[in-house]
Amino acid sequence: MLSDMTAKSIRARVRDELTSEIKAIARQQLATDGANLSLRAVARELGMVSSAVYRYFPSRDDLLTALIIDCYDELGEAAETAEAAVDRSDLLGRWLATGHGIRDWALANPAEYALIYGSPVPGYRAPETTVGPAARTTNVILALLADGVAAGTLTVADPVPGGGIVLPLPPELGAELDRIAATVCPDVPREVLSRGITAWIQLFGTVTFELFGRLQNMIESSRRNFFDRQLRVMAVYVGLR
Repeated sequence: MLSDMTAKSIRARVRDELTSEIKAIARQQLATDGANLSLRAVARELGMVSSAVYRYFPSRDDLLTALIIDCYDELGEAAETAEAAVDRSDLLGRWLATGHGIRDWALANPAEYALIYGSPVPGYRAPETTVGPAARTTNVILALLADGVAAGTLTVADPVPGGGIVLPLPPELGAELDRIAATVCPDVPREVLSRGITAWIQLFGTVTFELFGRLQNMIESSRRNFFDRQLRVMAVYVGLR
């Protein structure tokens, strides 16, 4: 006769396996139907009654949240792993590795990328539990900026490409940047942080354009090279050495 501990362990393992299977089926739906998930369709695919699936995910939004967290974590891990393989003093190399790690994951998981960086899902509001996973890629870039400032190789005195002047920050924007810095990177000056945010937006914007077909009939056979060039242009703008 099974002990209570063994029985609980078996039930927990079965629950974990079914949860993973439900999410796997849901990710297949993402590839065919986008974020228009149906718990009933998932149940049919699993050969279960829909009420059984609801015991694992009470609503579509609960399932969406689980998928979103998984996708953010996978993307974050891809960026972290790529960046960690580069020498800490090589800021440019770390930036390039981060960018290519993000792009490679996105190309391998286009439906999942669309879920987290595409159009908002109508009627869905992401809960607080998605914030930490979503910040993983951002934290890689913020750490890179902080390391550059600490090493003295990344300063607000770095020139803008082409010899242009540095536009003064509006007071309201400066205050917001100070608030962000105080929360996540207190040693990074607001101008460096502003440039870093611009580079971060450019990175994801370029990936989004590629995945959503915005480069068709323009950049076709050399998209990796084009992306690499965008990363390097932003590296110059930020002041990465």
